[in-house]
Amino acid sequence: MAAGDWCLIESDPGVFTELIKGFEVQGVQVEELWSLEDSSFENLKPVHGLIFLYKWRPGEEPQGSVVQDDRIRDIFFAKQEIKNACATQAILSILLNVSHPDIELGTVLTEFKEFAASFSPADRGLCITNAEKIREVHNSFARQQMFEFDETLAKKDDDVYHFVGYLPINGRLYELDGLKEGPVDLGSCDQLEWIKTVRPVLEKRMSSYTADEIHFNLLAIVGDRKKLYEKEISSLEVRKELAAQKIQTLLGGEGEAMEDDSELPNDPEALQAVIEEIEAKVFSLQGSIAQEEAKMEKYKIENIRRRHNYLPLIMEILKLLAKRGQLVPLCEEAKKKKEARKEQTKKEETTTETS
Repeated sequence: MAAGDWCLIESDPGVFTELIKGFEVQGVQVEELWSLEDSSFENLKPVHGLIFLYKWRPGEEPQGSVVQDDRIRDIFFAKQEIKNACATQAILSILLNVSHPDIELGTVLTEFKEFAASFSPADRGLCITNAEKIREVHNSFARQQMFEFDETLAKKDDDVYHFVGYLPINGRLYELDGLKEGPVDLGSCDQLEWIKTVRPVLEKRMSSYTADEIHFNLLAIVGDRKKLYEKEISSLEVRKELAAQKIQTLLGGEGEAMEDDSELPNDPEALQAVIEEIEAKVFSLQGSIAQEEAKMEKYKIENIRRRHNYLPLIMEILKLLAKRGQLVPLCEEAKKKKEARKEQTKKEETTTETS
């Protein structure tokens, strides 16, 4: 890959989560969504933004109006000036516009945002192009290639996929697409329950494709699940301590002085039930933390494999097969299997058409 180029990266929650960590952002992670049902989002709250991957079509009209008034000053929007960077640009579009107490933007993006704040969308896009740290993190997922392919040989009808971001800003839902002239205003929304507003937008977009088009991917930028679970455990432990102190007070013990919590019952047995309920919740949350840790470890291993250069191993295997006289027969066998699959597909299509 030539210097200054940006590689294609895989649409995967593990990849995107590590990208965000590489930008030094804390308090968020990425989750993949398989449905637009309420239940899919309920356990992921807070959802800060959505990243949607779809097959790009030239001349497609936006569902809302392109922002050209003073609101553009309150939205960090950058034009996409480089190929292959739309995934990272969609992530940045959300991170640079989110304001939440649990999110720490970090030095890299804070300095970038401050530097480019007064720039036009086109100049901001150029800033991303020349942001060495951002490009370095993005290209850390470059796949090893044995050959360099001439992109000018791509066919006109080749499928092109693109990422866009959705998020609420000041009570309005916006689509941030670096290929557009500005943010697309999709209407008013509840800042906390904005998923209800974005759902029909995504459904309409997907329904505009043919029934056999399934190449969509939806990812959510959400709060760091482990930190949220740990925060909830801390709150439960405080409540548990208050309940234990209140039991001592009611039984005439010498418990430490405490402020009365009106939500706690005044019966020792009922308070003991509250403590047991809290312990059960804590145990469940500890299990959820363990699951998150296992998931992050899995992401780490998968990303190591993505980055590993398997080409020397592949070349040695091919050399060994050729030396043993097995390479050509295996290639011929593979060609026969491919032709057989083609014939089988043709038969199935013919059967479908006649039935």
